Amino acid sequence: MLAVLRALRSNPLAVRVTTACSVVAGPLFVGAFTAIGVRRAGYDWRRHAVSSLADGRQGWAQRVNFVFIGALYCTGAAGLAQSPSQIIGPPVVPALIFGAGSGLIGSGFFVTDPVAGFPPSAPNPEGIDGPPPRAPATRAGTLHNLCAIPIFIGIPVAALTCAVPAARRRDYRWAGCSAGSAMLMFGTSLLFGAAFNGVPGLARHGGVFQRISITTGFSWISALSLRALTRPRRS
Repeated sequence: MLAVLRALRSNPLAVRVTTACSVVAGPLFVGAFTAIGVRRAGYDWRRHAVSSLADGRQGWAQRVNFVFIGALYCTGAAGLAQSPSQIIGPPVVPALIFGAGSGLIGSGFFVTDPVAGFPPSAPNPEGIDGPPPRAPATRAGTLHNLCAIPIFIGIPVAALTCAVPAARRRDYRWAGCSAGSAMLMFGTSLLFGAAFNGVPGLARHGGVFQRISITTGFSWISALSLRALTRPRRS
């Protein structure tokens, strides 16, 4: 990683190309899992987790989606690390985005256990809104959940880390965008976590909450990367 950063310092075009990877990664990820979900029989996007699309013999497409998008974010983080701190915030921000990319790659290699009735062999049958009986967690499922930590916690922390210096610079629009994205992503992460654990009243909407969380966090990274690409050019 350090060798890559040293090489980028002497190549401004490479910095722009790598930063652009984190602009397009989020829209590609959302578009891909939406298309994959439409083709999976029995999959209800309102209830079921995005990660569940990686389960089963047809799960290869979502597993590729995880790994490819994670690689794009890791590459984009290297470009962001070369951008001025007044644009992207402290150096920990690219590191957190790199961590999120690594988490996505890990999510592709370690498939989640069945969640909320999908795949159909999962313990909670379709249509039941309540706490499902729990099967013992597998090693792959546990590792998958660990890989989610740098995504659903790391990205909100990165956004909040950007918001504080932006507010000090009186860049209130970006500070508000970053803080609002962090709070929305973290809040909806709590909601979908509760929903996937079968909390009554939430279980039918776990997929909705998760998609809001993912879209919010990944959109923030795209916005940050666009700032890194456009602000130096304007100046």
